[in-house]
Amino acid sequence: MPLPDAFLQELKVRNDLTDVVSSYVNLRRSGRNMVGLCPFHGEKTPSFNVYPENGSFYCFGCGVGGDVITFIRRIENLDYMEAVRFLADRSGLQVPENDVDRGLSSLRTKVLEINRETARFFHRQLMQPAGKAGLDYLTGRGLSLHTIKHFGLGYAPENRKTLVSYLQQKGYTANELIQANVAFQGRSGAPVDRFSARVMFPIIDLRGNVIGFSGRVLTDVKPKYLNTSETLVFHKSNGLFAMNFAKNNADGQLILAEGNMDVISLHQAGFTNAVASLGTSLTPEQAHLMAKYAKEVVICYDADAAGQKATARAIPLLRNAGLEVRVLNIPNGKDPDEYIRSYGEQGSARFRQLLTRSGNDIEYRISKVRNECNLEMPEGRVAYLTGAVDILASLDSDIERDIYAGRLAEETGVAKDSILSQVRKKRARQEKTREQKEFREFQQQAVGLKDTVNPEKYKHLRAATAEEALIAYLLRFPEVGKEVSGKLPSNKFVTSFNSRVYEALLGKLSGGKEINLTDLSADFSPDELSAIAKMIAAYANNDFSPQAVDEFIQVILQEKEKESVLHAEALRTQDIQQYLDRLKAQKK
Repeated sequence: MPLPDAFLQELKVRNDLTDVVSSYVNLRRSGRNMVGLCPFHGEKTPSFNVYPENGSFYCFGCGVGGDVITFIRRIENLDYMEAVRFLADRSGLQVPENDVDRGLSSLRTKVLEINRETARFFHRQLMQPAGKAGLDYLTGRGLSLHTIKHFGLGYAPENRKTLVSYLQQKGYTANELIQANVAFQGRSGAPVDRFSARVMFPIIDLRGNVIGFSGRVLTDVKPKYLNTSETLVFHKSNGLFAMNFAKNNADGQLILAEGNMDVISLHQAGFTNAVASLGTSLTPEQAHLMAKYAKEVVICYDADAAGQKATARAIPLLRNAGLEVRVLNIPNGKDPDEYIRSYGEQGSARFRQLLTRSGNDIEYRISKVRNECNLEMPEGRVAYLTGAVDILASLDSDIERDIYAGRLAEETGVAKDSILSQVRKKRARQEKTREQKEFREFQQQAVGLKDTVNPEKYKHLRAATAEEALIAYLLRFPEVGKEVSGKLPSNKFVTSFNSRVYEALLGKLSGGKEINLTDLSADFSPDELSAIAKMIAAYANNDFSPQAVDEFIQVILQEKEKESVLHAEALRTQDIQQYLDRLKAQKK
């Protein structure tokens, strides 16, 4: 059962899309619309458009679009009902919920309750004799009892029935424990503890909820770290360890470390703006999350090969999110935890010195190239300059390119103008390659290739184009819905996705009221809503005439009839001739 129309209408009125988006994006007026830098992908030129007249948004850079609910779903990483509740709370509304929604909401609440009880259980275990091995490990790593309590660290006992028994006594069912991923179904069919004989790190979201766990083994058993799998409340690509603390202490800068222990050690040393990814390489979603709370990120990964590779991968992700990037190199290949502990009481001051001296990502990348080349040899200097030119060519700022070209000239004795000339040539080749790639992508989009939402489009381009125009027209002028539906039933649409959109629109328009994407958001996925938003954006500035609308309808009917005739396995000559005669008659 969908949400009542009256509630959705009130939700739309109280949560104006422009107001909501403006709390995340700096918007400026452009004609009747608003534009800004897209919060869902890195860009230098604004391609993110908000259309106040119909309550939709669309980014021409990454193709993300939708309504106010879709925007909150994407930027806050929420499902549909969570986004509705978010907006309802923002505007003081009470959400009416049906049985299905109440069921999912209840299960989500149960999972969060189970996680909270589990975190408390693990922490108590750590402080009891059974958890001595875990406590010895943590204190041996230099953590104080205050820090252990602050992060809620714990210990999972060896017996794989201990947690399950405790939680079942609290009234939670086996299915709920499995849904929370604190247990799995054993061979006997009964639930079994997922974590055993591990030091436990609770993962806490920005609202203070325990959403998952990371467990570190104390022996050589693999895997070294075991993390919560994806659940109703936990998505590892979206969050960051300790971000619940760091967001309040960022002051424009975050430190990105590699692991939980590094982060905890940094917090204990006074660097409470440190975070880490959740058992995966850094993701674009995590980079954009950091960009909400900071302008600069200092990468502080391990100095080993894996750490250097992770650093190289993280730099463009952070830059694309609009962040300034610096890289901190720790001497002697140590990680932050080892470095701070090795200097005892001076560890914090020593690390702060490294932090102050850390260079930006450009200097880091150039130094990496330099270290791999023998500058005493001519071929080594050529290799160094070639690699450095590649780096400078990737920079958008003329000032940055000029500064680093000057430094390279002083270092190598090669004229600055010669270096900049090579940079310009490299950028010209890159620009040509980029334009060719964009043109190919435009061509593919124009003909419907790689369209995952409407895969039938490329086979029926003429029909799909007319269908999209008609859908955009109805969303803009809903008062003509009855007239259009009388001329064109939904079963006359050629592509199934557009037919589903059209049918949903007709259902909503039956009452003769206004309609926008919010009325469709419960029935379509975020990607599908992006596709509908693209239709709206494509025709946002078109003045539809009645004649044009009739042409859209005629094209769809013609293409449907063509498909019906040509789809038959065996065609009779007279069928084809009759079809061609009808086409000729329509053109007269």
